[in-house]
Amino acid sequence: MSAAEPGARRGATGARRHAAPDPDRRTVASGVLFGCGIAASIIDLFIFHLVLQWHHFYDLSTAGVALTADGFFHAVAWFVTVWGLFLLADVRRRAELRWSRWIAAVITGIGAFQLFDGVVDHKLLRIHQIRYGVDLLPYDAVWIGSSALVLVSGVLMLWRTRPVRSTGTAD
Repeated sequence: MSAAEPGARRGATGARRHAAPDPDRRTVASGVLFGCGIAASIIDLFIFHLVLQWHHFYDLSTAGVALTADGFFHAVAWFVTVWGLFLLADVRRRAELRWSRWIAAVITGIGAFQLFDGVVDHKLLRIHQIRYGVDLLPYDAVWIGSSALVLVSGVLMLWRTRPVRSTGTAD
């Protein structure tokens, strides 16, 4: 990063210092990470993998491999969830948190994860389907359609809660 770039400052010793992180960007990142983690661990893993037992994260091998893949999937999902919470704590420590903005980002993260899972994992990679032995069209339509609806709702909420930027002009 050159000294001319925004956010880079030089201290008295000439060493580069960076401006404090943008709390709005960190709020959104925290919410999206938390939303993805919650969608992966509670909605997908807990409900569809464990309770309903419709599928596993990786269904193209033995039951043992499928359960191991679910374990890794669960670990990564919780890592992402906790990462989002650490970012949330950092934002709260550095600046006042706008909860409406964070909730909008959580909803966006839930929709983004579910849409990614439905399109990429289920349809493109085919590492698992929503269910087996049934007509998938209604399941896919509900899964992908509801995911897209949640994602669009979250993005609209993010747009409505965006910070007001000053134009820098005098009236």
